[in-house]
Amino acid sequence: MSQNLELTTTINLGHRRRKLHASLHHAVIMSSEEGLQSTWSYDYTKYHPMDEIYRWMEEVERGNPGLVSSAVYGQTYEGRNITLLKLGLKNSEGREKKVIWVDCGIHAREWIAPAFCQWFVKEIVNSYKTNKKLEQMLQNLDIYVTPVINVDGYIFTWTNDSTRLWRKSRSLPPQGSDCYGVDLNRNFNANWGTVGVSFDSCANTYCGKSPASEPEAKAVMEFVGGMAKQILCFLTIHSAGQLILLPYGHPEISAPNYNELVSVGKAAAAEMKKVHGMNYTVGTSPQILYPNSGSSRDWARLIGIPFSYTFELRDKGEFSHLLPEEQIQPACEEAYAGALSIIAHVHDKTFTDGTLPNAAVTTVMGFNTVSGVAMTMWCTFMTVLLTAGISV
Repeated sequence: MSQNLELTTTINLGHRRRKLHASLHHAVIMSSEEGLQSTWSYDYTKYHPMDEIYRWMEEVERGNPGLVSSAVYGQTYEGRNITLLKLGLKNSEGREKKVIWVDCGIHAREWIAPAFCQWFVKEIVNSYKTNKKLEQMLQNLDIYVTPVINVDGYIFTWTNDSTRLWRKSRSLPPQGSDCYGVDLNRNFNANWGTVGVSFDSCANTYCGKSPASEPEAKAVMEFVGGMAKQILCFLTIHSAGQLILLPYGHPEISAPNYNELVSVGKAAAAEMKKVHGMNYTVGTSPQILYPNSGSSRDWARLIGIPFSYTFELRDKGEFSHLLPEEQIQPACEEAYAGALSIIAHVHDKTFTDGTLPNAAVTTVMGFNTVSGVAMTMWCTFMTVLLTAGISV
């Protein structure tokens, strides 16, 4: 994600590429128990092309019917399915379940992100029966995991070495341009178009024609927005830089539960460091990276989801978006520890004292505003000023 970490030269990745399907081992699933084992026959220490990821999702669901289900909640610009896996157990009391959202692969070149989403599912599938705490959380929570949101872009990065560092979606260029795609993480309706974006369609941070102009961003907004009151936590996984980012990307706006977001993020970073000694920095994007707007993280907090974070996984610049496969396992192990730390916190808070914040009260240039309506008005005002060429 970080522009500071971008590689601007064509890099020969021939030695890292493999024949498609080489590491995909098909398991004949005869029962739920055997289906559990099928997650172990898939090589989680390799990067996988999209067709393998789709088949992996089918096998995990088929092998674990009591835990895993799937849903298609949108289509990409090129007409491919955006599919999630839902992980959760029934509870005997019939309590209403809350939701955790985890997504990966919104930026095409960040291959470690989809690798993590697959690792995350594998860890839960393989450990919930022997981990009482995890089992309890799955009885109270449904965890929605999207391994790849930007399916078109991700597939494009597998074309050849020259496309490997593609970031955006693959929507057609606007009139008068020959540059494809939109930065999907600048296309959400959260202070859209105000800071940290470009209106040049050839730029990597091109935010699109309007909020949710891209079908991928719109799909997330409609699906997540439709159950926002149930969602406790929104985690979106990126690379690189080893950061845990919290709302908001605009330097003049802060979340009402900012202090708690920081403390929970720092607790997650501490758990991550315990795994392999890697340091992760916690803060808002303007504090530790750069200002931006239109991100899914900010949008999630803005609609009232109390805990929203962006994980920027390994590394800090040596490989950036070209993280070697030998680092997949350690990167995913530490990220899993961090994610589980946050999920456990929001679970325990909800099902122990029920004191989660819900309104997205924010400070905007000295004024207090509450949630969507006022913020949308402010975003529209700012966009009009920018469109008119007025400096703000």
